[in-house]
Amino acid sequence: MYVLNCFSIHLLLLFSSLSEVVDSSDEDFAHDDAWCGFRSRDLHDMEYIIEHHFNKIMVAQYNSTTERWTGYTAWGVISAEKWNEDPDEIPRRRTDMEVLCKPYANRIYNTTDMYMVEPNVTLRLEGPSSDSSLVCSVHFFYPKHIRVTWLRNGQEVTSDVTSTDVMANGHWSYQIQSYLKYTPTIGERITCMVEHISQTEPKFYDWDPSLPKSEKNKIVIGACGLLLGVVFVAAGLTYRMTSTGWLFGHIGFRDYGTVN
Repeated sequence: MYVLNCFSIHLLLLFSSLSEVVDSSDEDFAHDDAWCGFRSRDLHDMEYIIEHHFNKIMVAQYNSTTERWTGYTAWGVISAEKWNEDPDEIPRRRTDMEVLCKPYANRIYNTTDMYMVEPNVTLRLEGPSSDSSLVCSVHFFYPKHIRVTWLRNGQEVTSDVTSTDVMANGHWSYQIQSYLKYTPTIGERITCMVEHISQTEPKFYDWDPSLPKSEKNKIVIGACGLLLGVVFVAAGLTYRMTSTGWLFGHIGFRDYGTVN
């Protein structure tokens, strides 16, 4: 799961072996990392993860989504089974999430609400037709955390996709560019999906393979200009031929005088 907003709580424990001579090589080091991740404003999808490490090796992990521990070493498997059988373990971890995660998450939202800026998104085609890429340009958003995803007919695209890092604009806003190798296919729908904390839900931007609106406007203006030029030329020729009598002479309106 991609976490747009995340903060961590680090719990450190140091265990030293008992010996007459204290030596750093005889010490074992254990620590727990507790992570609170969330994507929605109402925190309904908050995820609480605890990672238990021993001598830099993760031995067990708790995930609030499954509400179970998973062991990754022999000792971790034994411990996970023991913790999963403890009837007090799930209520204890639910309380942890309520006390450690949600109050701080609300503080984050309350602090950033007044400064949030929704992204400005544009799509364009770049490069020659034989090696073209679609570019999803996302500009002027705040805060920094954002997710940009390409969809093909509603399904996420994971290949032929590259992105820049999120870059600062220099005035408290950020930008990112995402690229997708593109070969036009009839009936295919390409979409750039943008997820940001300033939005209540993801926003979708479909690529229109027809000419951009600006190009269409140029064509329309050019056609109108050409038509107007033809009208002026025709009017000028008509006036010229009328004033010289050439037009009426050639269509049978010449004056032959009076016949007695």
